[in-house]
Amino acid sequence: MYAVIETGGKQYRVMPGQKLKVETLAGDVGSNVEFSRVLAVVDDAGNISTGAATAAAKVTGKIKAHGRGEKTIVFKFKRKKQYKRTIGHRQNFTEVEVSAISA
Repeated sequence: MYAVIETGGKQYRVMPGQKLKVETLAGDVGSNVEFSRVLAVVDDAGNISTGAATAAAKVTGKIKAHGRGEKTIVFKFKRKKQYKRTIGHRQNFTEVEVSAISA
């Protein structure tokens, strides 16, 4: 069984027991989190539920860690103008372990 959820403007395919890194969520490490925006649910028999059929579906998980991703270097350059700018960026994330999918 797996589900497709939306959080932080991105969509993820999740299964029970899976760990995934999502955009920062409010909550302490060890607290439970619930994803109510479920776009699709596929059960063990292969039946797909989408749209209004997933209105009551929920995916629950537990926050395992908060962290920051790898540094991304942004380099801006304009030729012949002596313009160069280098900045770095590290995106915050929350690691979540999916515990259950209720359809």
